[in-house]
Amino acid sequence: MNDSNIILNVNGIEVIYNHVILVLKGVSLQVPEGRIVSLLGGNGAGKTTTLRAISNLLQGERGAVTKGSIEFRGERIENLTPADLVKRGVLQVMEGRHCFAHLTIEENLLTGSYTRSSKGEIEANLEKVYNYFPRLKTRRTSQAAYTSGGEQQMCAIGRAIMASPNMVLLDEPSMGLAPQIVEEVFNIVKDLNQKEKVTFLIAEQNTNMALKYADYGYIMESGRIVMDGAASDLANNEDVKEFYLGMGGGERKSFKDAKSYKRRKRWLA
Repeated sequence: MNDSNIILNVNGIEVIYNHVILVLKGVSLQVPEGRIVSLLGGNGAGKTTTLRAISNLLQGERGAVTKGSIEFRGERIENLTPADLVKRGVLQVMEGRHCFAHLTIEENLLTGSYTRSSKGEIEANLEKVYNYFPRLKTRRTSQAAYTSGGEQQMCAIGRAIMASPNMVLLDEPSMGLAPQIVEEVFNIVKDLNQKEKVTFLIAEQNTNMALKYADYGYIMESGRIVMDGAASDLANNEDVKEFYLGMGGGERKSFKDAKSYKRRKRWLA
């Protein structure tokens, strides 16, 4: 990636779980400031582990970065706590949304502002979230448990915005959502990127949607990066079309079908 303004640099990291299970095998990627970068691949490819390595959420799952380095704004961060990373502006929206079911939407949002000390800033951020997610303002007094999956995903992203992030790690935002809700969520992500200058690294199985909104993409398989490039180039790449977009020759193939094909050897080099 030819961009001098790199905010996140992941350099050859390996991740091991339970001291024996090697999950990431020398993963390297870069994220320029103010861009949207997608990390693509099927279930089990290593996308979530990569995000958790960056946000240092591996310890709770008996995982650890054993090789390589992770830098944010030129500073090594792999040994910082998740709380330290939040203070530096790095936040993760986890797969499955993880809203506090017994709290209202607004109470959930306010939990994201615990690192902010200015009441005025908190109020301004809350209004900003409601501007981007007007549906949340309508449901602000509803318990999260009684809201839809789409509303909970919006709440989870809004909660991250309450912390005034520089960078958001967004894990599987489309999971379990109807297509039109997925489109709405990605449109808001694009707006946050363009208007608020929030940098996004998005782990996503929905390759078509991710490449539509991203500037750059990395494709993972079996704990390795096997291809990367500008999102538009990946979307037009014949291998990506066949294996990830279901657009190979002959009848249309699903990703599940494509996974049974033998990968081209140059991908595994």
